[in-house]
Amino acid sequence: MLSVHKRSGDEGEAGAASVRPERIVELTGDVAGVTREKVAAIRAITGRTKMLALNALIEAARAGDAGRGFAVVAGEVRDVSTEIETISNALESELAQRVDALQRLGSAMVEQISGHRLVDLALNAVELIDRNLYERTCDVRWWATDSAIVECAADPTPERCAHAAQRLGVILSAYTVYLDLWVADAEGRVIANGRPQHYPMAGRDVSRERWFQDGLATRTGDDYAVADIAIAADLGKRPVATYATAIREGGLANGKVLGVLGVHFDWGPQAESIVQGVRLTPDEREKTRVLLLDRQFRVLAASDGKGVLTETLPLQAGVRRDGFYRDEKGNTVGFAATPGYETYRGLGWYGCIVQQPM
Repeated sequence: MLSVHKRSGDEGEAGAASVRPERIVELTGDVAGVTREKVAAIRAITGRTKMLALNALIEAARAGDAGRGFAVVAGEVRDVSTEIETISNALESELAQRVDALQRLGSAMVEQISGHRLVDLALNAVELIDRNLYERTCDVRWWATDSAIVECAADPTPERCAHAAQRLGVILSAYTVYLDLWVADAEGRVIANGRPQHYPMAGRDVSRERWFQDGLATRTGDDYAVADIAIAADLGKRPVATYATAIREGGLANGKVLGVLGVHFDWGPQAESIVQGVRLTPDEREKTRVLLLDRQFRVLAASDGKGVLTETLPLQAGVRRDGFYRDEKGNTVGFAATPGYETYRGLGWYGCIVQQPM
């Protein structure tokens, strides 16, 4: 199974959580709340001061000439209170505008940072699976030149078929990412497989299978065919990615076609290790769905295990190879198309991350 390396310890994840960009928006909201609270307190004080000044003016008027000096002071207090109220109103208005602008800017920054991070995670996921599948293209072309397999396809005697099956079994014991390996003659009849005790395939007709037809049609030993992920009824109804190439006379790249080698990659556990291995914080993991999609956006693997090979995601990719957007449910969707790996161009698949609002 493909391993996905992670950092040891929780320091990295804890540190990332403490400096998360969402904190900017939270602090801006806190500033707005404190501002409203303090301005309200200032208004309350100026209101009381104005009331005291008004009462003082009334009492000064009652006192006649003796209260004139006090009336002047009370008037000044009232005027100062009015000025303070005017300033506090202006302060609240200006701060509210700037805090609102800061919140919008912070939200946009958070969306950009989070979106680009999801794109990077999606790209990493699809790159990992492509590197894995690249190795499968190398395996099938290499094993098709194995002398036991070539001799079996050239002259499928019981002894040669048994020897080829034994050889395939040895390969499977070392390459545990495969469910089975099949050798079919040029007519599409299986003449040897690596796990006959689990999958009795000898004599089975696979001539109508796409992987067989495409493998038989490969032009040279350097070419290979690959079928879409599909449920293999003959392999316990497990999802597989089947790679195939022609078995050629003498194991030569341009030799006469003798049959086809099909290798059935055990898709389920390998894909699960990819979508489960994406680095997310515990809080993110609860609200995030990691997906691998085919070129038609059909779900090939999902971190929540839902919709595999049955759901088609309405991915808004357009002509973009990568990007992010907010869907109608408010989720942030980041995606990236496969860049391929080495000589493997990929199958037009996408890595995709769907994250609910945090």
